[in-house]
Amino acid sequence: MTFKNYDMIIAGSGVAGLYTALNLDARLKILLLSKKELLTCNSAMAQGGVAAVVDKDSDSFAKHIKDTLVAGGYKNDVANLRVLIQQGPFDIENLQKLGVNFDKNPDGSLSLGLEGGHSRNRIAHSRDSTGHEIVTSLIKHVKIKPNITLLENAHLLDLCKDGENFFANVLHENEHKFFTAKTCVLATGGIGRVYNYTTNSPTATGDGIYFAYKMGAVIKDLSYIQFHPTAFADKNSRECFLISEAVRGEGAYLLNCNKERFMQKYEPARMELSPRDVVSRCILKEQEQTGSDDFYLDISHKDSETIKNRFPMIYSRVLEYGFDITKEPVPIYPCQHYLMGGIEVNDCGVTSVEGLYAAGECSSTGVHGINRLASNSLLEALVFSRRVAEDINRRQCLVLSNSKYKGSISGTLQTSNINFTFPSQGKKAKPDGVRREIRELMQKSYFITPDYEEAKKNLPRIAEIRKLLESGGFELTPDLTETKALATAAYIILKELNEV
Repeated sequence: MTFKNYDMIIAGSGVAGLYTALNLDARLKILLLSKKELLTCNSAMAQGGVAAVVDKDSDSFAKHIKDTLVAGGYKNDVANLRVLIQQGPFDIENLQKLGVNFDKNPDGSLSLGLEGGHSRNRIAHSRDSTGHEIVTSLIKHVKIKPNITLLENAHLLDLCKDGENFFANVLHENEHKFFTAKTCVLATGGIGRVYNYTTNSPTATGDGIYFAYKMGAVIKDLSYIQFHPTAFADKNSRECFLISEAVRGEGAYLLNCNKERFMQKYEPARMELSPRDVVSRCILKEQEQTGSDDFYLDISHKDSETIKNRFPMIYSRVLEYGFDITKEPVPIYPCQHYLMGGIEVNDCGVTSVEGLYAAGECSSTGVHGINRLASNSLLEALVFSRRVAEDINRRQCLVLSNSKYKGSISGTLQTSNINFTFPSQGKKAKPDGVRREIRELMQKSYFITPDYEEAKKNLPRIAEIRKLLESGGFELTPDLTETKALATAAYIILKELNEV
């Protein structure tokens, strides 16, 4: 089989993948893989905005760092956090140069929003579709770069390293295509689909974490999982529509089943503007008090036109479910939202595997601690993906792709740690119901707060599922790769909980 050579493979086309590609030296030959359509990613779904200290008269790096530490339970990597906060304003400015249209005040300055956990207005936003605005702008620039080959609906089925080279098996247009490169950047997003209910896109199955784990990379703090308190409560859908933190920032109230405010009982100082993990735990406490899991978010006391103008996408989406946020409370409930852990990296996205980088949600920079502060996710994706590109540029990876493996290669490429799987291997279909079982076991083991007894009980079954999937003989499909990734993520999470 023939491997096509590139200087670099980037897996993932959210903000981290796109911004990495745009910041790389133009002499590098880059392959950028998008698992689905370009806008099917968590980045494009991000509503709130990008937190950054752009108004130095009323804000400071120290204040932003302090807010992030408080939200993260002081479990943050302080050195990387300083990098994040101090370099964030540069990337806000750079995004504007790339055509990102942030909301502005009449005087032309950025309109900065407030969200839970923040002590200052510092959220640069584009109404309530900031992620979509950023991703769309970055895509335009990527598409005109002659050194970047962009493949949409290109599912990375297998990735391994042999010697100095990475090898990728990609399903694209119903055909297996094979690529090799000296450098690989994983920007594949989170693990939301390991849960029954998540705000994440269908692509969030932990693929990059799985590939990195197979190659021997260190995976850190995968049990640091954030549950967002205000997902629209629709039990008929596993993909829960998020109602942004910014709605509470604009003054929305949280209500219990009796349509009464309750946050004053648990967090009298911060109320609805408490960090996400705090609000989620308060909802569970109120649920115990009332015996009901009916909760609501109410911003109907604000001016209706202001609400529609500030949150046009949320207003329209919720209206599709039969609720008008300008007139009535809407049902909400916590669900899985974000991963703070992942592939361990340094401040330039370097992993423990030579030539392998990671950026965005699949990486673990440590900046978030045990709970991410609102709107620090796009900030992390921007700052650290740029630093990934700068590190690669500094290392001058400007050599032609290694020609050692050009030509026809057949069979299985063996290394000490990995089996590179070709589509001819295995004809059995993956067992039915495995993904559903993984989700149910995870939901029981860890929802908002870990259930250590359930985690202990369920770990052996997850390990058994993982062993079955890795035993070989199954047809190599996107579903198989994703299921292996989900099983691996669940295994690592439960293993971490059992080691507490």
